[in-house]
Amino acid sequence: MPTAPHTGAHTLRQLFATTPEERTAQARTRFFDEGDRPSGLVGEEVLQSWMRCRRRHEDPGRTIAFDPVTPSRLHGALSRNRALLDAAGTEIAAMEGALSGTDCRVILTDREGVLLHVTHHPMAPQQPVLGRTARLGVNLAESVVGTTAPGIVLCTGQASTVEGGEHYFDTLHEVHCAAAPIRGVDGRLAGVLDLSVESRRFGFDAGSMVGLYATVIENRLLARQSGEHLVLRFQASPALLGTPLEAMAGVTQDGRVAWLNTAASRLLGPLPRDPLARSAVRFFGRDLHGLLRLAGGEGARPLRLTSGLGVWVQVRLPASDGLNLRHGVALSASARALPATPQPSEAETDPAPATLRGLQQDLIERTLQESGGNIARAARQLGVSRGTLYRRLRQRPQPG
Repeated sequence: MPTAPHTGAHTLRQLFATTPEERTAQARTRFFDEGDRPSGLVGEEVLQSWMRCRRRHEDPGRTIAFDPVTPSRLHGALSRNRALLDAAGTEIAAMEGALSGTDCRVILTDREGVLLHVTHHPMAPQQPVLGRTARLGVNLAESVVGTTAPGIVLCTGQASTVEGGEHYFDTLHEVHCAAAPIRGVDGRLAGVLDLSVESRRFGFDAGSMVGLYATVIENRLLARQSGEHLVLRFQASPALLGTPLEAMAGVTQDGRVAWLNTAASRLLGPLPRDPLARSAVRFFGRDLHGLLRLAGGEGARPLRLTSGLGVWVQVRLPASDGLNLRHGVALSASARALPATPQPSEAETDPAPATLRGLQQDLIERTLQESGGNIARAARQLGVSRGTLYRRLRQRPQPG
């Protein structure tokens, strides 16, 4: 057949490609000059990005300006992403410290690709491309700068590494980058963490490193966005709690699972689309009050999931208006002798307020009673100001 020699020529060229640079060069020749699909020479996510760029009739030789967005748009992006920046601050500093002996830059973008943070590197004069690219306000979306690791993450939500000639535009062929997604409690992309270097390849597994730090930032962000949620941290081994491998879940005021992090999704399965199918009992074998009873003490407690898997769990109580709900758990424990690890059936049949809000109101009433009606003493026990306590008392339901 007439296509056989053509296919055979491609196969021979691929066999003689011995370096990543040679394979990428062959892929570009086949894709841009011959109109073929160079499967196996570059990753599928890179190839899909090239195809999206070509559908926009982008010229690979076009010069990219890397102009930042307007000051007002940058100010708005920084304001909207304050929670992300706060959650990422400590980890980015640690990451930059670990990379201080390299030429790498740490980059954080928002969900639209606008740079919110970039490492100011002393090697900047020797990095002309990153010097123009890595600036606050520059938009790294694929529609603006073509194929990059952050651009692919923004399009697909999946981690990506793009090296040298895998970038769509010739301007970026000296850059190597690896990026990973950061998601929020709504399940949507909240930002992208990226690691970039110029004129040399990474001397380590950049994809694993950026993925590790992105996971820690995501876990911090989820916790920060869950002021009204009961937050569960769990894993099969208690040694994994407090590490990037810990599973996390947020439970709402009415006892439904609002979100799961990646590790929790692996243990429990994905969240159903229907909120009515997200009962905590379905995943954890306990209703809201049963989970609250696990909040006593600082250590991890054993829990048997509905799947039969045994895990160790730590429960963080929400602090709506600053209310110290640990005091409520202490009151409940002193009122009744509770077993250390109650069975699911016991937890689900205990009389209790139906929601966290109900528990908070019940806690206020009982604390006031314990304090003999003394507002100042009750406020101290609850860990709030007298003004907050007065406001919560005004909000309590009035008898009909």
